[in-house]
Amino acid sequence: MSTFFRGRHFITTEDFKRQQIDTLLDLSCELKTAFAHDQLTPWLLYKTVFMIFYDSSTRTRNSIEAGITQLGGHAHFLTPDRLQLTHGETPEDTAKVLSRFGHAIAIRACEYGKGNNYLNRVAEQSRVPVLNLQDDIYHPMQALADLMTIQERFGKDLRDLKVGISWAYADSHLKPLSVPQSQILLFARYGMDVTLAHPKGFELTPEIVAKAKENAANHGGKISISHDMDDAFNGADVVIPKNWGGFFAAPSLEEIGAKAKQHTDWICDERRMNLTNRGSIYMHALPADRGKEVVDSVIDGPHSVIYDEAENRLHTAKAVMALTIGGR
Repeated sequence: MSTFFRGRHFITTEDFKRQQIDTLLDLSCELKTAFAHDQLTPWLLYKTVFMIFYDSSTRTRNSIEAGITQLGGHAHFLTPDRLQLTHGETPEDTAKVLSRFGHAIAIRACEYGKGNNYLNRVAEQSRVPVLNLQDDIYHPMQALADLMTIQERFGKDLRDLKVGISWAYADSHLKPLSVPQSQILLFARYGMDVTLAHPKGFELTPEIVAKAKENAANHGGKISISHDMDDAFNGADVVIPKNWGGFFAAPSLEEIGAKAKQHTDWICDERRMNLTNRGSIYMHALPADRGKEVVDSVIDGPHSVIYDEAENRLHTAKAVMALTIGGR
């Protein structure tokens, strides 16, 4: 099996074989150990990453910026108003210029129906790796960190591990589909037994669900769909209740919001956590809408691994950069 990484785009984990994902995870663990021992890892000395953010971020921006610094390189934080994007510069022109200046282009563009298309247009013309920091379809950096966190708790053999991925209520904004979609795609390849729960009308992209079911069939996993939140918690080892937009529920944002308000009882609380297995973990990509997606006693309680999960964003990001910008 080829371990070729250098120069490759990282837009979805679907573009990488499972053995390559394992290599990324192994390197993430090595980098985490080095970080804990305050050991230097200057593997990308003087390399430059251009970070283009259409959407705000805490973990994603800082994991990339701190990560490339710890690898010996430097990041440029860019927003559309600091580029010529607001004046109509095309993705192709941006790609051709920035890829002559540095060593990777990392992009966060989550607008529904546009983000992934933008990333792929940049990738088609870039001489250097394009790294997906979340678009409207995929969030591979988050899914990789989530998988690392699960392996830290349950070991590398995750076959038959019961995972509940559930929609949860929030009214702050319509969150992308990309986190749960990347999770079901990746977790199915590790043989996990995934229950995906959401109210009717809040489905994920049908093609993504179909591909996740295909991944499960090929790797001994399982994808089940329910419209009862409790089903995601019953006997679960891992629960990931998180809001996502109902982009198939209604034609307008106002109507989607109104439909979401019909499901304020979709919240992760102590009653639901009591349905899970002993030793279960609660995960969330953050930021969480406290009091809506989850109660404080759960997110701050003994089941919660959200800060381990957040820290792993740093180490997995470093592994992705080390192998795609450097590597072999």
